[in-house]
Amino acid sequence: MIIIVGVLIVFGSVLGGFVMAGGNIGALIHVSEFIIIGGAAFGALVIMSPKRVIIDLFKRSLGALKGSPYGRVEYEELFKALYELFMLGRRNGMIALEEHVLKPHDSSIFSKYPRFLNNHHAVEFLCSGLRPIVDGKIKPDQLKLLLDVEMESIEMEEHEPVSVLTKSADAMPGFGIVAAVMGIVITMGAIAGPIEEIGHKVAAALVGTFLGIFISYGLLNPLAVNIEFFNHAGMAYLRCIATAVVGFANGMAPVMAIEVARRGLNSEVKPKADALEAMLKSLAAPGKK
Repeated sequence: MIIIVGVLIVFGSVLGGFVMAGGNIGALIHVSEFIIIGGAAFGALVIMSPKRVIIDLFKRSLGALKGSPYGRVEYEELFKALYELFMLGRRNGMIALEEHVLKPHDSSIFSKYPRFLNNHHAVEFLCSGLRPIVDGKIKPDQLKLLLDVEMESIEMEEHEPVSVLTKSADAMPGFGIVAAVMGIVITMGAIAGPIEEIGHKVAAALVGTFLGIFISYGLLNPLAVNIEFFNHAGMAYLRCIATAVVGFANGMAPVMAIEVARRGLNSEVKPKADALEAMLKSLAAPGKK
């Protein structure tokens, strides 16, 4: 929603200033310029990107328009789910977590927290982190390295759409110049015509340059930065899970493991220590069905 408001402000300020200076909005509407610039930009995007990255780019662009899905409520559900899971493991041993880790969508714990359960990447990350400990394949002090490697891989993959979008944005002024040059070529072919016709064609050519620069710095580059913030929010959520899991696997009490994870959050989503402790203590019979 905020992005949409920002786009309206950008368009409103540019077009409003243009009209206030005596310009006619119709003079900026040249379908041929849009086709040249848009088609060339999309073609370059296809050339430089694997299919997976293109699909991911469109998904993340839509996700950025909706806003970050990682708010205070999502973190509260996460902490509750982790607390119940950790308490179960502390009371009955890590083997008691097997049914929840192997079949998270059938888990009596996760089913209480739909916001967390619907986040398939986070659920998979948590379960894949706990599974080697539950199976006894690695020692607790080796878990941090395992999760660090996985998060590094996820972060690199998430950066790819941002990199592609940034390169596309940087290319837009160049495509605007291409459209402008083609417009000038057309103008040269009609140089002997009426001066009104020549003026119209020159204006159309200049619109190409305007569109390329405007789309680059007014839309695509800001969108790339917003997607990067969106990715940071997702990585912070996974890092919170990793911190809590590693702490618990190394012998921390469930409340303390979650407290360590809480301290790594930014102020926008970080619950107060007292509020978190009260929330966790209010859970009735944690870990029981």
